[in-house]
Amino acid sequence: MLPLHTPRSPSGALTLLAAALVTACASAQTPSPASPAAPAPAPASTTLDTASSSTTGAGPTSADTAPPAWLVSDDAGKTVTIALQVTPSTDGGSALINGSRRGALQVVVPLNWTVQWDWRSGDSTEAHSLVVMAEREKLPLQGGQPAFSNAMTRMVTAGLPAGQADRTTFTADQAGWFWVLCGVPDHALNGEYIGLRVDPGATTASVKRK
Repeated sequence: MLPLHTPRSPSGALTLLAAALVTACASAQTPSPASPAAPAPAPASTTLDTASSSTTGAGPTSADTAPPAWLVSDDAGKTVTIALQVTPSTDGGSALINGSRRGALQVVVPLNWTVQWDWRSGDSTEAHSLVVMAEREKLPLQGGQPAFSNAMTRMVTAGLPAGQADRTTFTADQAGWFWVLCGVPDHALNGEYIGLRVDPGATTASVKRK
């Protein structure tokens, strides 16, 4: 004889249903493992510093960051001392003035400062000289009247041989752009010159390279 199936009472079914719901809710509220936190964005200042470093690393623009050893500026005394030397080229071109030619180097001097220069010829192949002349449309064939009183070496057109030196002092009392060139015929035309700017807005002497 088969056993009789005893139906569950309504209250028992409700009890089981409630237990199942409680279990399901508890399972749904169990927190899932935390995902790794996203890295914090870099501060804005870091980005700006990087950009600034990149710009700075591009190298000097028109002005050198520090004056060369051959230029000494006395801001209090309003005097600049310049050591200039002519040397022969190694490429067949014109002689060099402090390693430069064709105006690639420019000395900047404040207006009304005193300029003291010590010039020396180190070229055994030719004679040379130095004179300051105002920039014009064309370079002169040879040295002439200096733009400032006494702004030239001895024997401007004949030149001085190797080993000879000349010292001079002048006042840069006229603003503008000038050539510091060799006065021996054809030397400036061939590229033996640098630049000089007398700047009323400058507060110290400096050097620029083009």
